[in-house]
Amino acid sequence: MLMNAMLAVATATALVGGGYLAVDAAQTADAALRPMPVSYLSDHANIAPRRIVIAIDLSKSNPLIDSPDFAAKVADRVGDEIRGLGFASEVHVRTFGSYDASSNNFHYDVQISVRNRPEVVAASVEKLISGTPMLVRQGKWQAQDHTNILAFLDNASNAIGCSGMPTSIILASDGVEDSEYVRLGRANAHLPSPDGKPFAGCSDLQILGLGEGDRSPSETVRLRGEWNRWAHEAGFRRFQGLNDW
Repeated sequence: MLMNAMLAVATATALVGGGYLAVDAAQTADAALRPMPVSYLSDHANIAPRRIVIAIDLSKSNPLIDSPDFAAKVADRVGDEIRGLGFASEVHVRTFGSYDASSNNFHYDVQISVRNRPEVVAASVEKLISGTPMLVRQGKWQAQDHTNILAFLDNASNAIGCSGMPTSIILASDGVEDSEYVRLGRANAHLPSPDGKPFAGCSDLQILGLGEGDRSPSETVRLRGEWNRWAHEAGFRRFQGLNDW
C-alpha cells in the first residue's frame, strides 16, 4: 500500500513538472489508497477496454499554452473520457509541435487497473493539461514555432496504432497544421490526402480547441471540414472538431 502511495505521488509530480502541485499530488495518492467496493471492481471489469491517445499541441498558435482557463476546460473534458475507462484500457499522453523529437520527448503511458484506477489517472492527466500554461511559462516545456499535426499522427499510427482495442486520438490543438505539408492557416489551403488508411480500425479523432486562436466562426467551419475529410480518408470511423463545448 505504501508503494502504491509513493507511486501515485511520483507520477503526479512527474506529470506536473517538478511538484508545483504537491498538495494535489498528495490528494491523488490518497485517492489511490481508498478501499474499493466490490461493485466498483465488477463494474469496471465489465467495461470493454479502450485506448486513448492524448496529444498536447505546444505550438505558439495554440491558445491552450497561455490560457489557464481554456487549459482547465480541455483538461476537464479529457478527464471525463478517462474516468469512463474500464480495466485493461490504455492511456498514452504525448506533446507535439515542431518536428523535433528532442522538443517533444514527454511521454506518459499507463494501463488502467486496480492500482491505476481511472479516476486517479484522470486526475493526473487533468493536472498535466491544466498546468500546461505554467509549464510553458516556467520553461519546463518550450512553446514551438510549427504545428506538425500530420507528422505526429503518422508517428502515433506506427508507434501505438489502433489494433487490439477501440482507439481514440484526442488532440488538444487549434487544428492549424503549419508544416512542410501545408500552411493550413492560409486561405484556400487544404490538408493533403493521407497515404492509404493508416488509422483503419481507429474509433475516432477529436480536436479540442479547433480554430480557437482565430476567433472566426467561418474559419472554424473550414478547419472542421478539412479535418473531417482527412480523418475519414485516413480510416477513422468518426471525427469531432470542437471550438467550444
